[in-house]
Amino acid sequence: MSPKQFHINAFLMGVGHHEAAWRHPRTEAPAVLDVAHFQELGRIAERGKLDSVFFADGLAVGPRIKRNTLAVFEPVTLLAAIAAATSKVGLIATASTTYNEPFNLARKFASLDHISGGRAGWNIVTSGSEEEAFNFGYDAIPEHARRYERAQEFVDLAVRLWDSWESDAIVLDEEAGVFADPDKVHTLDYDGPRFKVRGPLNSPRSPQGRPLLVQAGSSEAGKEFAAQYAEAVFTAQRTLEEGQAFYRDLKSRLPKYGRSADDLKVLPGLVPYIADTEAQANALEQEFTDLISPDYALSQLSRLLGVDLTQHALDAPLPPLPSVTEIEGGKSRFLLVKELAETENLTVRQLIGKLGGGRGHRSFAGTPAQIADELQAWFEGGAADGFNIMPPFLPGGLEDFVDKVVPILQERGLFRADYESDTLRGHYGLGPVESQFAAVRTEVSA
Repeated sequence: MSPKQFHINAFLMGVGHHEAAWRHPRTEAPAVLDVAHFQELGRIAERGKLDSVFFADGLAVGPRIKRNTLAVFEPVTLLAAIAAATSKVGLIATASTTYNEPFNLARKFASLDHISGGRAGWNIVTSGSEEEAFNFGYDAIPEHARRYERAQEFVDLAVRLWDSWESDAIVLDEEAGVFADPDKVHTLDYDGPRFKVRGPLNSPRSPQGRPLLVQAGSSEAGKEFAAQYAEAVFTAQRTLEEGQAFYRDLKSRLPKYGRSADDLKVLPGLVPYIADTEAQANALEQEFTDLISPDYALSQLSRLLGVDLTQHALDAPLPPLPSVTEIEGGKSRFLLVKELAETENLTVRQLIGKLGGGRGHRSFAGTPAQIADELQAWFEGGAADGFNIMPPFLPGGLEDFVDKVVPILQERGLFRADYESDTLRGHYGLGPVESQFAAVRTEVSA
């Protein structure tokens, strides 16, 4: 891959990222229940030579059941179905370190990597909603710092479990009757502060060695965690200057962990409204804004900001907000929305309109060339290694990006004309990872 080319992930959600997408005539609401819809999205992304597709996940219904469609499929399971319909595009799923156990989760992603031929990625989240906590025996969200402490131990242990099989452990010697070399399958006997796992994993080492590790938190704890573990970061900044500052900050943390700038790719989110003219693109965005249900939007905003806005006047500014130190959920998203409202002096109605498409991610309405210009400016301006494209409606919004924007990027030499690798790690310019146990064996034999 040329050094001047960037990465593109398609962040897919139901029939579109806009909270009212399911109500718009460009979508078919029943598709959220149809696996064929998601398989087709995977094929569209692969047609555009995109690095990957990504599904977020939550572990509770929350307040959206009346007004919004749900993520009805567990994402690792869904991606296994998409794997069967594609052959190249990467497959990234969200999974929580707060409400899972390392062994089960490591096995899930190892299985997905095998099934897909090396295309699995894990978006590591710590989960920040009360409804999720209530489903797992908690009376409140576990404290933010404690969630990240658990996440650190969780990821360390998951990596050790993936490493428990060396890449050449499978022998399959039919004549001798040897399936695997037991000297290359390792018990862990791990006994840490939060987990106790004997190992090894009951899944052989997968094609990539381990899945691509992705992270999306932008709090101080989140950025430090990303600098230590993540190979791609999905982030939300609304201006080029904010993107540049985040990019510099995150990259500057890598040497502390013995990592280089190329070891981690920063992918800001963008919700693109694409049309033949700028006026048509703006009109398209407004069509979706007009379909927002204020009661739903106010409920979502209340949860994000930690203030009950359900009875607040829509055409008034936000009331006083708590300090970020009082927020145990998503701290970085709280700050983003707070600063957006204050910087632009928005009323609540204006704020929920701006958040309807991407919940704080940047929205941009324009022609295909204008979308390409915007991506190029961020990439060449030192704010991104690639982009997390969040189509406001599906499948049409993804088709518009793949068929109208990607060819412009390819003509400019900014994006690949074809896949150069069969694995997700390869798409992101990373090689397969060797087992730490194999490395120890090499050192001993030397």
